[in-house]
Amino acid sequence: MPELPEIANYKKYADAALLDKPVVKVEFGATKPLQESQKTIREAIKGHAFTKTQQLGKYLFIKNDASKWLVLHFGMSGKLDFSAMDELPKHAIVSFYFKDDTHFSFVCPRKFGKGWITDSVEEFQREHSLGPDALEVSKSQFLKLMDPESGSIKSVLMDQHKIAGIGNVYTDEILFQSHVHPKTKVSDLTKAELNKIYSNISKVLKRATKFIGKDEKAPDSWLKSHRNEGDSCPGCKGKVQKIQVGGRSTYFCSGCQKEVDS
Repeated sequence: MPELPEIANYKKYADAALLDKPVVKVEFGATKPLQESQKTIREAIKGHAFTKTQQLGKYLFIKNDASKWLVLHFGMSGKLDFSAMDELPKHAIVSFYFKDDTHFSFVCPRKFGKGWITDSVEEFQREHSLGPDALEVSKSQFLKLMDPESGSIKSVLMDQHKIAGIGNVYTDEILFQSHVHPKTKVSDLTKAELNKIYSNISKVLKRATKFIGKDEKAPDSWLKSHRNEGDSCPGCKGKVQKIQVGGRSTYFCSGCQKEVDS
């Protein structure tokens, strides 16, 4: 599933390909992922040019000159497709045609993505109870968010109502690099451990954004490059293990990430 680093690269792609060109036509494919009617989307977008983009966690916002925002959540398999070809990509949910005969499509093969129209990022964030973007959370804000929690650190980091943008893969990576077991209760973490997790949120997400943008694989020193049960841990040469935490498949190293009894 695309997480904050993937959406950051979609944003760069959108900035380069979609802005300042009037939309002359809107076409729809499988509309199940769309949270608005075709009429609402067409009236908000047709005849207007996209002018800017903004990211909030796993959401991409694209504003037009009518001050309407197209909001995209990419689900399990969503992506943007920009092309000058006549034929639309397979699994296109909605496609926007520009005056220069190019078009871009929101493509979602598994149809778990979603699309909305909103008047502002802040309004959408409030209505959907989304937390702050993971790269914009201050340390004091992070510690305050963690303070009342008693659930597992993995589940809390993945809670989009707490912090927006961190999903399954990068939560595992952040905890691996912090040497914290994913089942550890937040209430059992020391301040030093919380500070380390906070620091690694930024380090992991920013570095992932860079290597994804260059179409490179994760470093071999990362758990992300060894997400198979029984793989050798890149840190201590122990074995990578797989468990369920909060209903999600979770990878960790029992050598680097010791489970602590509460």
